Amino acid sequence: MAKLPDFEGLAVFAKVVETRSFAGAARELALSKATVSKAVSRLETRLGARLINRTSRRLALTDAGRHLSARASAILQEAEAAENETLAQSINPRGLVRLAAPMSFGLLAVAPELPAFFAKYPEVQVDLHLSDAMVDVIGEGFDAVLRIASLPDSSLIARRLCSVERYLVASPAYLKAHGRPKHPMALSDHACLGYAYLTTPDTWHFVNKAGDTATVHPKGGPLRVNNGDAMLPALKAGLGLGVLPDFIVRECLETGKLERALPDWSLPASALHWVTPPGGPKPTRVEVLGEFLAEALARSGRKRHRDQRK
Repeated sequence: MAKLPDFEGLAVFAKVVETRSFAGAARELALSKATVSKAVSRLETRLGARLINRTSRRLALTDAGRHLSARASAILQEAEAAENETLAQSINPRGLVRLAAPMSFGLLAVAPELPAFFAKYPEVQVDLHLSDAMVDVIGEGFDAVLRIASLPDSSLIARRLCSVERYLVASPAYLKAHGRPKHPMALSDHACLGYAYLTTPDTWHFVNKAGDTATVHPKGGPLRVNNGDAMLPALKAGLGLGVLPDFIVRECLETGKLERALPDWSLPASALHWVTPPGGPKPTRVEVLGEFLAEALARSGRKRHRDQRK
């Protein structure tokens, strides 16, 4: 009776080729480096050919390794797809979810909800990547991304979770020293701190309740940042005005450390989206995390509105 192929050895070999190292494959597969090395050696013994030439600094595929690598990679991808499809139908979600979120939003709104999520889904793990930069959902291998922005890539699947209000704010000390602007066009006389990841960082659009609009090209202040929280100390110190989302400035507005500079004018609200790669079905572990965060954020929004009415 013919023996089954060494599927494990082929999968491990494919991961070594993909990561270009035994250590990298070990990390990806959650195995020891010794286990990875033994699996490749076992495969080489079975096939009667060396697949990888190893040195202390680099790996190089042999001719046999190059011929085998494409098929081994295809086998690994098919096996992963089969498992993912099965997991997608699993009653008990399990496995790793790679999730990206904006830095401040992830720290303030996502991370505090994760303990409750893990209590409900103990077999799910989350690899949370925090960055205000626009990550490549597909190219960087994320299962899902929380994104506060417009979504130009129509190939991605996006679910709108909630609106995100943005406010022009300043400290009471700044407004006392420099005067409170009465109209957006008056901002040309003020220092305006910059946030690099606004959709249009050098152009601010305002609208009032009467429907009047104003477009401003703010005068640069002493600071430009790529993370909203990094702007707060300068704002509280009275160095200028700045535009930040509600979830960053909410506490400072409630305590009076910052004030809305143009309360009769608003900036266009952005929106928070749950973004996933195209294709499906999505693994259950991804779906339950998305549903959990959607419910948690909606609950938080309702509580905030109740508090504001008090």
